[in-house]
Amino acid sequence: MALRDKINRKNALERELLIVEELCQALKAYGSRYVLPFRFKNDKGERTSHHLIFVSKHLRGYEIMKEIMAHESTNDTQGVPSFEYNPADFLPRQTLLFQLYCPLDDLKEDLLDAFRGQSLTMQEIYEKHNVDKPYITKNYKDVLRKLYKDGSVKAISPNGKPPREGTFGDKIIVAFPK
Repeated sequence: MALRDKINRKNALERELLIVEELCQALKAYGSRYVLPFRFKNDKGERTSHHLIFVSKHLRGYEIMKEIMAHESTNDTQGVPSFEYNPADFLPRQTLLFQLYCPLDDLKEDLLDAFRGQSLTMQEIYEKHNVDKPYITKNYKDVLRKLYKDGSVKAISPNGKPPREGTFGDKIIVAFPK
C-alpha cells in the first residue's frame, strides 16, 4: 500500500507519525537494524520543527545514542523519556491524563509476559527487549527491582547472593515465573 493511501484522511499528527514510522521501517529494510527517531518541537511546542533519526548497525552505538537522546528529552513520565525536545515542556502542566499514564507499569507487564518461564541476566533482558521501545537501562533496573521486591520474580547475583537493597546490577540473574 502506498504511503499516500495510508495518510489519506489522517490528521496532521497521525500523518507525521506514520511518515516517520515508514521512514524508520525503510531504513531497517536496508540493513540498519537500529533506528531511533527524536522529535524537535517549535518554541511554542505546538508544531514539529524537525526530526533527527539515528541509524546504526550495532547495538552499542544504538545504546549510547539512546542514552544521549533520553538525557536531552525535555519530558519523561515515570523516568521513561519522551525522545522529544519541546521548549513548552519547561512550562508546568499536570493534566489528569498526564498523571494517569504509567509507562513503567506497561514495561512491568510486558517483561513478565515476554520472558515467562525464562532466566536471564538484567543485561540480556535489556538487550533482547529495549530495541524500538522508549525504555532506557535505568527503567529496566527500576522495574526489575520492583518485581523482585514484590516477589513477582526471583533474582540472584553471580555469587549466589540476593541483590543488594536499592541496586540491580547488569549480571543479576532474573527468573520469571511460568
